[in-house]
Amino acid sequence: MENLFDCRHDTLKNDNEFLPDGLRHWNYYRYRHKLDLIAKTIVASTGNWTPPALIALCEVENDSVLIALTRYSALRELGYRYVVTDCMDQRGIDVALLYQRDRFKLLDYEYIRVSPLKDFRPTRDILHATGLITLQDTLDIYVVHAPSRSGGEKLSRPYRIHFSKTLMTEIEKLKCKRRTPKILILGDFNDLPGSPAINKILAARAPEGVIDDNNLYHLLARQVKQNKEGSYKYKGEWNLLDHFIVSGSLLHTDNKIYTSESLAQIVHLPFLMTDDKTYGGKRPYRTYYGMKYENGYSDHLPLLMQMIITAE
Repeated sequence: MENLFDCRHDTLKNDNEFLPDGLRHWNYYRYRHKLDLIAKTIVASTGNWTPPALIALCEVENDSVLIALTRYSALRELGYRYVVTDCMDQRGIDVALLYQRDRFKLLDYEYIRVSPLKDFRPTRDILHATGLITLQDTLDIYVVHAPSRSGGEKLSRPYRIHFSKTLMTEIEKLKCKRRTPKILILGDFNDLPGSPAINKILAARAPEGVIDDNNLYHLLARQVKQNKEGSYKYKGEWNLLDHFIVSGSLLHTDNKIYTSESLAQIVHLPFLMTDDKTYGGKRPYRTYYGMKYENGYSDHLPLLMQMIITAE
């Protein structure tokens, strides 16, 4: 969402940068325009104008921006509901899940607090939502936004490893409740597929060979390596910081519900891109480029995953 803030000051958070008199001169017009751009992206993302049943969102300020997005933007006729965290992040950044009630029946949700490491600021909670997809199978969805690379990738790496260890602990607890849960992990890890937080702690790799129901698999790792693409561009280089990670139980084509590598992609809609005048080629059409207001969509490209549901 690239900092989806409203224009009102939250006295408990440091949101001064995104106020009308703040450094970015964020105002009601820009806020409403951004909501319209987000709605346009969501509706167009599937390519057939059928909107996604489930949408994981990073960088939303609070539930007020989600009320505005689901009730007062172009999404208002699509029946989206939401769950959102209330994190200790100092700027008030949360993660959220939008869902359509006729396609996903929410059963339960929880916020998983990631204890801050010494010398690091509090980070975002992990959102865990459980529900039935078209009343057939239970999905456990984890929406994540791991600690940033502020201060440098190497210096901040321990915090992201700690974040992934917290997530893995919760997944192991879930496996004690359900023998072979169907797990989706969605969001911004601020790390690459080969990073220790993903490749070692979560042990999420591209699917190959015998698929173990309880292992985790990365749906985009092979694709981005082969195509040299990503969801985020930094100093002229594309990187994949946003990820789809699923349990092996969602990769068997003889199941009632399944997905695969071929059903996951980075969305490169033309209107989400603009010319990269510094490094050449294209880059995401952002809301802000540095401190300059660009009037665009986001600094990250969205990801799309399809799931196949077979008839009873």
